[in-house]
Amino acid sequence: MREYAVVLLTAGLVTFLATPVVRMVAVRWRMMAAPRERDVHVIPTPRGGGVAMYLGVAAAILVATRLPALQRTFDDSQTAAVLVAGGLICLLGVLDDKFGLDALTKLTGQIAAAGVMVLLGVQLAFVFLPFLDIGTLSLGPDIGVPLTILLTVLTVNALNFIDGLDGLAAGVSAIAALAFFAYSYNLGLVGYDDVASAPALITAVLAGACLGFLPHNFSPARIFMGDSGSMLVGLMLSAAAVTATGGVDAQSFDSAANVLPLALPLLVPIAILFIPFVDLVMAVIRRSLRGQSPFSPDKMHLHHRLLSIGHSHRRAVLVMYFWAALLSFGAVALSITGGRVELLVAIGVLLVVGVVVVLSPRARRAAREARAAELLAQRERSRLDHPTSRSVRAAAVQAAAPEVPTDQPPQPPRTPTVRQVVP
Repeated sequence: MREYAVVLLTAGLVTFLATPVVRMVAVRWRMMAAPRERDVHVIPTPRGGGVAMYLGVAAAILVATRLPALQRTFDDSQTAAVLVAGGLICLLGVLDDKFGLDALTKLTGQIAAAGVMVLLGVQLAFVFLPFLDIGTLSLGPDIGVPLTILLTVLTVNALNFIDGLDGLAAGVSAIAALAFFAYSYNLGLVGYDDVASAPALITAVLAGACLGFLPHNFSPARIFMGDSGSMLVGLMLSAAAVTATGGVDAQSFDSAANVLPLALPLLVPIAILFIPFVDLVMAVIRRSLRGQSPFSPDKMHLHHRLLSIGHSHRRAVLVMYFWAALLSFGAVALSITGGRVELLVAIGVLLVVGVVVVLSPRARRAAREARAAELLAQRERSRLDHPTSRSVRAAAVQAAAPEVPTDQPPQPPRTPTVRQVVP
């Protein structure tokens, strides 16, 4: 654990120190994010923070090669595969931050980077499905390779979609990486895998890079991670999901008699990446129903909805942090404890608290509007019932009535004339 702490702090420190340098270079190269209609920021902000994050990742992995225990993680090629593929996709993101690549070009580059990662050793080996007594499915190259590439591309775009508020993607990614680290490290503690494993190292390094970048990116952001950062984070989280859960046979756990622990190797990565994937799916469905491209931008993401119901910028980010931490660490805690009742009750209570927090601005705004309408009605009734107001109304009514002239004598009433009709 001390060595993991060393690499995490190394990644965080290098990223934190490299970010101001990258920011100056981005300003000089005019890699600026101009405010658009769907954006929240109001001034041009430099992009390309993913370069600083990659430098932190590379430095931490270099330090890990010199540590006694973590040297064992390099017995296979998974860590090197993530480092190489991460460099390629970060370079792709830099080109997009500078020149604004079209969606098809970016998608092709994402597939190429994911393919390099798969070819170098990161591949989904088998999946356990606790449904209909299916059990463990062994995935050969014909299925495992395209499935790994698909998962990587989906994760990359999911992280790219939620990168819409200052500090949102970096914070959510740090939470997800720490949750994956806890899951991977626990697998080593229970004897299923080595404590010094590639997924634990990847997630520890990624968490450090995200935490080191976050002080520069939290509202008000001085630099954005850009596509170079969001795609790098997505690729590394996908690699963590594949290496940490794709090689886990749930039937080997001691709690295999329980259905919930059996499903957790499949549910943990889904829960950890739940918020980015939900935002991705909703965006694709929403845009497809409108006849638009799934990559066409809009202002209907989850963070935009939080802003629309009354949350401030920072409060919306913190709400997303809360949900990401609750879902990811809740799933990891269930996988470690085997689904104890006390934990389920605590998660249920926190879910209720989260819903109340999300809806509280709308409730407060509705209450304020109702109270303001009630006060306005009371003031109007009080004004109408006031004696002065009544006298004013009486004078207005009298002024509106026709006046009878007083300078002429009153005329006697006329008697009707009777006409005699001669037959």
